[in-house]
Amino acid sequence: MASSIEFVEYVCDQINGAGHITYKKMFGEYGIYCNAKIIGLICNDQFFVKETNSGRNLLDEIIEDSPYTGAKPHFVIDCLDNKDFLTEFIKATYEELPMQKTKKKK
Repeated sequence: MASSIEFVEYVCDQINGAGHITYKKMFGEYGIYCNAKIIGLICNDQFFVKETNSGRNLLDEIIEDSPYTGAKPHFVIDCLDNKDFLTEFIKATYEELPMQKTKKKK
């Protein structure tokens, strides 16, 4: 089941205090970006955030799962109504994640 655009836009609205939040359709689902850095995915109307130590320290209850077969485990975020917490959580995650490497053109 593909994610609904309404769910994607709701999640992005809930985390928009963390920075410039955008999404991009990827393989039928969505990549979620903060300040041009990918921080997570939305698959099957579930919000998956890349694992970081900072994120782990902020979560009361840690739920981990892979967004798709073969993917590394991510945090499953189901407390989507707490905008203040989500902003702090995404900011901390963003700060800890490395910038994406740019691909060299041949």
